[in-house]
Amino acid sequence: MTRIAIISDIHGNLPAFDAVRGDIKERGIDEVLVAGDLVGRGPQGDDVVCRVRDLGWLSVRGNHEDYLVAFRDRTVPKEWFELDEWAAARWMADELSESSLDYIRDLPFSMRSQLESGVLVFHGTPRSNREGLGKWSDPDLLKETLFCEDCEVMVVAHTHRAEAWNIDGRLLINVGSVGLPFNGDAAAQYAIIEKADGSWSHELATVAYDFEKIEKVYHDSGFLSSGGLTSRLLLKELKYARPFLVPFQKWTELIGEDESSQELDAFLKWYDCSKETKENVEIFHKRLAERKS
Repeated sequence: MTRIAIISDIHGNLPAFDAVRGDIKERGIDEVLVAGDLVGRGPQGDDVVCRVRDLGWLSVRGNHEDYLVAFRDRTVPKEWFELDEWAAARWMADELSESSLDYIRDLPFSMRSQLESGVLVFHGTPRSNREGLGKWSDPDLLKETLFCEDCEVMVVAHTHRAEAWNIDGRLLINVGSVGLPFNGDAAAQYAIIEKADGSWSHELATVAYDFEKIEKVYHDSGFLSSGGLTSRLLLKELKYARPFLVPFQKWTELIGEDESSQELDAFLKWYDCSKETKENVEIFHKRLAERKS
């Protein structure tokens, strides 16, 4: 029997990571794999990178590793170094040490388990680390994705929503997020897969952690005060385990206004984070019509 834990989307949340690490220690796990996004969307990216590296846990490269490397390499648009909306990204990129930056630069796009070569890990999909699979995905797309590679188990993440599909004898599993879940459960989340008698089973695990610890880091580190509106929205995402940042960005794009405290306050008065994206899009358009009338 082989038991493998897969964690992902830690997003600079060290208290959540440490809680999951403690849970893994008690589970009789043979191998731990990391599906990317150690950094970004949180203030402790450097600490998380150091923990993962020192533990010897293998990781793939997520889209947020790409983002912060691009900031440090100054390959992003010049205005991103000046606009307030990118203040949090600049802060998170600057927070990384040179050794951590070198580490995430070298992370691969995909990897296989060292114990079970039939387990293949991506951050997003085999196509992109910015593509996510979830309950909204077309079943044909899920099957096509799973069978485009030679594997028994395909591990993905990126969406911050844990999910699993058994398709024609193979397992496709989205392991969710350790540091920033979006499924309404603020506990740290990860997955365990187990092979016994030639068959794979899975568990989507949750681990409670001390939210006040990461909230304190937001304040004490200067991330909340220096990161502008983005940091405020990220803290709300932590608290409610629902997306706030991207919906707010899409709203300001829709109305043609700059991101501002005034627009954010107005947005938070009517945005319902408990609703699915499709429902909020309908609300967006209703609010837009009211705004124009």
